[in-house]
This record gives sequence, C-alpha cells and structure tokens, in this order.
Amino acid sequence: MTVQDTHTLRAARGEALIAEARANGRGSLDEAAGKALLADFGVRVPRSRFAADVVQAAEIAGELDGPFVVKVVSPDILHKSDAGGVALRLADADAVRAAVEAMAAKPLIAAAKVDGWLVEEMMPSGREIVIGGYRDPQFGPMIMVGLGGIFVEVLRDISFRICPIEAKDAEEMLAELKGHALLDGARGEAGIDKAALIDIMLRIGGAGGLLMRHQADIAELDLNPVIASQNGAVAVDARVILTPQAEADIAFEAPDASPLDAFRPLFEPRTVAVLGASTKDVAIANTFIRRMKAFGYEGSIYPIHPAAEEIEGLKAYPSLADTPEPVDYAYIAVGAERIPGILAAAGGRCRIAQVISSGFGELEDGKALQDALVEGGRTGGARILGPNCLGTYSPRGGLTFPAEAPKEVGTIGVISQSGGLTTDIIKRGEWRGLRFSGAVTIGNSADVEPHELLAYYLADPQTRAIGIYMEDVKHGRAFYEQLKKASKPVVILKGGRSALGRLAAASHTGALAGDEKAWEALQKQTPAVLVATVDEFIDLLLALQHFDLHPDHPTRTVTLFGNGGGSSVLGTDAFAGAGLEVAPYGEEARRLLEAMKLPPGTSVANPIDTPVRTLQEKDGFVAGEILDIVYGHAHPDAVLMHLNLSAFVGRGSVDPIDNLFTVVGQTKEKWPGGPHFALALRTDGSAALDDRRRHYREKARAIGVPVFDEIAPAAKALAGIGHLERRLNGR
Repeated sequence: MTVQDTHTLRAARGEALIAEARANGRGSLDEAAGKALLADFGVRVPRSRFAADVVQAAEIAGELDGPFVVKVVSPDILHKSDAGGVALRLADADAVRAAVEAMAAKPLIAAAKVDGWLVEEMMPSGREIVIGGYRDPQFGPMIMVGLGGIFVEVLRDISFRICPIEAKDAEEMLAELKGHALLDGARGEAGIDKAALIDIMLRIGGAGGLLMRHQADIAELDLNPVIASQNGAVAVDARVILTPQAEADIAFEAPDASPLDAFRPLFEPRTVAVLGASTKDVAIANTFIRRMKAFGYEGSIYPIHPAAEEIEGLKAYPSLADTPEPVDYAYIAVGAERIPGILAAAGGRCRIAQVISSGFGELEDGKALQDALVEGGRTGGARILGPNCLGTYSPRGGLTFPAEAPKEVGTIGVISQSGGLTTDIIKRGEWRGLRFSGAVTIGNSADVEPHELLAYYLADPQTRAIGIYMEDVKHGRAFYEQLKKASKPVVILKGGRSALGRLAAASHTGALAGDEKAWEALQKQTPAVLVATVDEFIDLLLALQHFDLHPDHPTRTVTLFGNGGGSSVLGTDAFAGAGLEVAPYGEEARRLLEAMKLPPGTSVANPIDTPVRTLQEKDGFVAGEILDIVYGHAHPDAVLMHLNLSAFVGRGSVDPIDNLFTVVGQTKEKWPGGPHFALALRTDGSAALDDRRRHYREKARAIGVPVFDEIAPAAKALAGIGHLERRLNGR
C-alpha cells in the first residue's frame, strides 16, 4: 500500500467515526472513538474495550491484563474526572465491577445519559505530557505541547505552533518548556524517550497528521495525559471536540495572476481617476488631486463628476467608462451607497479602485453594503482596496495621499489597515531616515487582503523588507503560507491581539490558547517579528533598510562602544534582556586595544567605554583604529556606538562626530560583510541638539547606518535582526 493509499484510508475511517458521532447528535467523539482515531494515525494507546454495562465490564477485565482503568462514556459528560467518572488501579474483575457500580451512583453520572464504560489496561507511571490541538479561527490547525499536572494547570508551561509542523518544530517546542530539563531526567529520575514524544506530535500536527487531515471537523483535541517514559509514549486519555458543522477547507490557494502584474497598476499607475472632487468645496478628493500635482505625478488624472466640465484645472468625465484611456487606479471618496453601482458600471475600464469612504463592514448595518461593494467591483472588473482607508503612497509611481511625503524611492514596503497610522509611519519614518518602496492602506480589506500585497512585495525587486500593521486577517492560512516561504524579512505590528479570546473553550488546549498564541507561533515559524509599538516598528525597519542580513551567522554577540560608563552598564543590561551578549573580549583583542595607550578613564574590555577626550584623539579618527581591532580580532556580530551629544558641545573647534562618519564609512568598506553597525545618539532634549541629531541622521543614512535615540531600542532592533536571520536560515 502506498503512502497516499494509507492517508486515504485513514481519512475515510476518521470521516466515518466523525460522521457517526454527528449522526448521533454528538458534539464530540467518545473516548473509545477518539482513541480509535489516534491508533489509526499510529499513536500508541492502551489496550481497551467498550462495555455496555457492569457485567460486560467485568467480563472484559477477565480478558485483559490488569491493573485496569475504568471511565464513563457519556455524551453529557465531557470532563469525566470532574464528574467522578474515572477509577484507577483496579486489580481485577471484581474491582472493575465495584468501580462501575460506585460511579453509576454518583449524582452527575446518574443524571446523565450513559452509553457505557471504557475498560482499559493501566499504563506504568512516567512523565505526564499534554499534547493538544485546536482550530484557530484565523490560521487553522494548531498544536500544543506542555508538561502535565501542575505545570499545565497552574504554571501554563506550554508551547504552540501552527500546523503542519516538522521534527525541528517539535524539538523547539519541547526546548521552550520551562520544565524541559525534566524530560532529560532530573534529581534521580530517568529521562524520557523524546523521539517517541516527537513522533506523536508529528502524527498529530505534521503534514499528514490528524489535525491537518481532519481540520474541517476537529475544533479541539486533548491528549491529557500522554505518559512518556524511557520505553516510549502512550496517549492514555483522548478528548476530541468537533466543529459545530463541517467547515470549508481553509488551505491557501495561490492566485493565478503574477502579483507583480496584478498590482503594477497600483504602484506604477499611468492613469488615475478621482471620484468625489467638487467644483465648489475642497473635499478630500480635491486635496488628493492637489497633493498628486505637488508630488509630481506624470500620468493622466481624470476627475469623475456627473455634471462638471472641469475640476482642479483638469477636464472632468461623467463616469469611469467615459475616460479617454482605461484607468489603472481610481481614488473613490463619494457616498458609500453609490459606490457599488459606480464600480459595476466601469465596464472593465478600471484595474484597481481604492475606496476611501466609510460606512461599510466596520459598522454592523454596513456589512451588506460591503458585500455589494465587492460584487460591484467584480462585475465591473476592478480589484478593491479598502473601504474605510486613506490611500496609497508609491514614490516610484508618483502616487501619494500624505502631504509632503518623501519623493525618494526606498526599499521598505508597508501594508496597513490604519490610514492614520500609516501617515505617522511615513512621516515619522522620514525623519528617522526611512524611505519606502510603497505604503498601502487597506482598511476593511473587503477584497484585496494582506497576503496578496505581501506576495507583491516579496516578488518586488525594489522592496528589501516589509512592514505590516493589521488588526484582523480574514484568510490567515493564506497569510501564514506566504510568510512561511518568504525570503525577505517582515515586521508585524498587530493590533487587538487579545480581542477575540477563547470564550467557549471545552478543552485544556482551547482554554490555554488565547489569540496571541497563534501570532507568537507565527513569529517562531516564519521570518517575521512581532513588535508592540510604532517606534519599535520603525526601529526594526530602519535596521533592515541598512543591514545586509547574515543568516549563516545570526546576530548574537555585540560590541558596545561609546562615552558614558553608566550608559554602558545599562546598555549591557538592555542587550542581555534582549537575548544578546556584550561579552568581554578574548586575550588578543584586549591586548591590542590596551597597547593603544588610550587616555585615562578608557576601558577596552567590552563595553569599550571612551570618555569624550578619547574620542577627540586625532580629531575623532582614533575610533577607526579601535574599530579595526574590533573587526579584525573580536569578530562581533554587531557593533553599537553610543554617544551623548551634549558631552561634545563646546569641546573644541573640530567636531569628532562629523569625522566619525568618515571613519565608519571607511571601516564598512574595509570589512565588507562585517558586523552590523548602528549608532545610538542621545540628547538632553534641547532643540539645538535634536536638530544636530537630524543632521547626523542624514550623514548616517548616506553610509547605510541606522541611528537610534537610545541604546535600549537599538538592542531590541538587533535582537529582531538576529531572529530574522535565524528564521531565514531555517533555524
């Protein structure tokens, strides 16, 4: 029998068990059916038999090997232990008979519909492990592992991944557990067979595993506990909660069209139509036309108005079907109820329409109108961005919605569900030195979704790194699949990570799996980093704009070089907190640095603590000699130079910081492929020093160096760089 035949047979038997449960009006599989399903997927379970009554239970005990466990089987009792429906360590048939009679008399069981009793051989003791799964509403099947007992109940010592997992994912999950040392043996206890445990995890959550094969039907799964020992692992309890009804498979299907072809009209539009501009008032659409002109858009702009001859000095046309040329991009800011009809009448002459107007799916009574909007776009042949957004910014295409956005084409692509936040990212990013390949606001994402624009940026040779702000993701599986295969780094600022909650979870796994667990798993499985604030978002994108990533040696060790002993101490702590090392140098690097005979007060152990006087040596060019030794003999993964700008004011006729940029540029050229180099330029908050820092930022941008305001944000960004490098290397 081929592997495919085996998978087909498993699926058919599993479907039969699930269909039988549904036909009987059950929302879950009974334990016998659950264990049959596990055994079909190669998961070891105890020998067991179903008994309809106390007499049959005693007979079965005579045919199996004791000691025994007896459990009630009832569609009304999900948590058997809470109802007193589990009896352990039963020596023989008489003990089984007595246990069944005692359990049947307990109030919760006596009041329930009891199908019968499960009699099974009790497994030897070992380490209790919980393996679970659930169907995340956004990302589909997920798997959990945790240590049993108090570890999962109280300490929540658990790890999650999005399915399907591979062996290395399972290994990482076990290593993440706080009590992972117990698996190898501790305080005289023997270790467990981790290979057997990983095998179960793959049979549950792997590519052909239970959760993937039955993802439309299984809502929650608990194997609690799995008894793991030196001799293997056995699932001694199984709880399978079914979805309310069989749901559609949410597996990702790649779109037919190339993403570059599909969205070239958005990022490089030759013709732009504007709906909502007025001849009398300055509406938002009028402002858009003015900003496009000021930005230098070189294509044709067609105002659309049912009656006007001219708007903003441009000839107007009555509809999208009447423009001299087909429209690549339409900016629509008219009454919500009119838009579906406008788009339906476009006659295939509009490629992409961005709907700025609100009043759609963000309101309960606007959901039907949003459906009509999407249908109108399909009828008229247009893809729809939004509604409820602000626009698109594409310096390569001359397209902008913010005022005075930078015209320089950059390498950072942004996707955002918030228009206002996107304006902040563009403008604040500009001051920090970020330059963009594009920034698209998608609002409700009724039609075009984040994963489609992500596919564009991943294919776009102009884009080096991608930043995404999102509040929801309708087709999370498609989004995850795009990220999983990404060859570029992605930074995600996620809003509302705990908004949905798990309000009606029926299993341990479901109760422990808040929405944030799926996003944390996504970060661990893909080249993506989750950040919590706009500042962290900009910090990491700034680093990605300038750094050539090193997947073959991910960032871990750091040289901290600058003035201020206290700042160096706090900076070392900040890097340690971010999981990076500012470790003392080896003997050779230390010897060479000490041989420089730098002025008193200088420390060269790492951190390199240099008073202002030291950095003024040779008009600042002494820093180049120090860096040569660091690069040539210490070999850190990154170097962060931190300077307190106020300490340099009025300290001589030569500004050593200006010369420092020459030094850094020369060092980067001398050591290609060397450590990541970044600057933290601290000020006292005065306007004069803040202006000076802006001057330095521009000089740093010219030589490919990101500038941070403090050491701690730089440490977080470099930790993100290390994570991305590991993920891009498949670690």
